[in-house]
Amino acid sequence: MALIVGNWKMNGLRSSLAEARRIAEGAPDGHDLAICPPATLLWAMSEALEGSAVKTGGQDCHPKESGAHTGRISAEMIADAGASYCIVGHSECREECGDTDDILAAKLAAVLRAGLVPIFCVGESLETREAGEAVSFVTAQLGVVMDLAEKVVVAYEPIWAIGTGKVPGVDDIAEMHQAMRDRLGETTPLLYGGSVKPGNASEILAVPHVGGALVGGASLKADDFLGIARAG
Repeated sequence: MALIVGNWKMNGLRSSLAEARRIAEGAPDGHDLAICPPATLLWAMSEALEGSAVKTGGQDCHPKESGAHTGRISAEMIADAGASYCIVGHSECREECGDTDDILAAKLAAVLRAGLVPIFCVGESLETREAGEAVSFVTAQLGVVMDLAEKVVVAYEPIWAIGTGKVPGVDDIAEMHQAMRDRLGETTPLLYGGSVKPGNASEILAVPHVGGALVGGASLKADDFLGIARAG
């Protein structure tokens, strides 16, 4: 059973709930589906999808439960809005928010405290890959979740593939997922993310140890997202 997660990032207005409903209506049997919309839509989307096979998630959270943190959202707020998942450590958040391993560890603890499932993102830059250090870099990032292997989902998203249309070769994806499996053991679900589309999803999801996908732009349209889900 594959887990297919759509990360809407900073996209979506109330009118976009119609796409989420279309996804729920067409959700194939045998897969777990989730959408992580912007925070402004999370409650409304959770309500719109209630009773369907599609769950919702947050895109990031603050480590604290509450307090004087203007503009931030706690994991408890995300859970209260009806979510089941929360993304932690996405490369865009790491870059824009300056998240360190210590901060990410605190966010993971917050997500678990709120009863949510963390989707922990790892991935290397193009420079790191070209230097032949991709596997060692990504497996080092996994240090934050080593004690949580049975409680998290890990998504490998090479930074250079996000939104670019570029995708690593099947052998490269296989090598990385094997390395992550070797380090984390057998219980952690592993996803691939980075320019996943209906046209390449079948090949990617067939790679050993790839248990699903974290989908960006292609998750904004029901036909594309469902095409990926059906490819698995």
